[in-house]
Amino acid sequence: MGEGVGVHLTSQRRTGEFGAARSPAARQWAAVAIVASLAFIFWLDRWTDVAPFQHLYYAPIILAAVVFGRRGGFLTALAAVALYHLADPGRRSLIYREADAVETALFVAVGLVTARFVSDGRRLRHLAMTDDLTGLHNLRSFEARLDAIIGDASSSGGPVSMLLVDVDHLKAINDEHGHLAGAEAVREVGRLMAATMPPGAVACRYGGDEFAIALPRMGAAEAVQAAEGLRQAVQAAAPLLAGRSFEAGTLSVSVGVASRAFAASAGGAPPGWSREAAGEALFRAADVALYAAKDAGRNCVVAERREP
Repeated sequence: MGEGVGVHLTSQRRTGEFGAARSPAARQWAAVAIVASLAFIFWLDRWTDVAPFQHLYYAPIILAAVVFGRRGGFLTALAAVALYHLADPGRRSLIYREADAVETALFVAVGLVTARFVSDGRRLRHLAMTDDLTGLHNLRSFEARLDAIIGDASSSGGPVSMLLVDVDHLKAINDEHGHLAGAEAVREVGRLMAATMPPGAVACRYGGDEFAIALPRMGAAEAVQAAEGLRQAVQAAAPLLAGRSFEAGTLSVSVGVASRAFAASAGGAPPGWSREAAGEALFRAADVALYAAKDAGRNCVVAERREP
């Protein structure tokens, strides 16, 4: 998108462990599946001495580690160890064979190692879709989210708006107070963006001091209101930059706003239409409005002007 445009704002907020960020319903069904699997495997292992059914315990242990993280994998492994002992009279009396000791150790190891791999994978995915400075989405992640937003709007009917935001006079801050202060000014604007934008907004930093925000199901008037709220929040902030406190009004932003309404169509998209083209057109319109805001003196919000 241009030279590169690239959150769900809330999606970047971390939760203790990079693990189970799933819906409550999915977690409940996973818990049911884990308990049912443990019970079924215990029944097979208890009533059948021919096949090594105890190896099936690895399946619920791995599922628990994937869905519930390290704690879930560990607790399920302990449950598997207990059931493994209860299923065999010899193991209940702690008469261990070497294979029994290895099996119980492997239950716990598989739970912990799987949870670690899943956590590391999610951490890497988080880093791959995040702008290092602000914690907002990067270009690749933003474009994927914008594509989905436009797809939803074209299917259900409804508007999509975009804000392009430029931090005013960042070069002056860099020149006078150093590039660290400038970087922290950009980070502060990103923080305020995450704090003030409505639920469902998707944002990214696509240049040194420029941001893009996609607003699903939001028309022009609401988008202008959201942009003005962000502008006021930035102007009212008294930031701490490079260890030095600055007064309110030090930072300001210029914002360009563009909106498009999508009519639901069961017959498919018109010829030549694509989500990518629609996103590009929305971005270009917001970019024109942003330049108008800069020409108007900065520290203001300008919406695109469309021919009646």
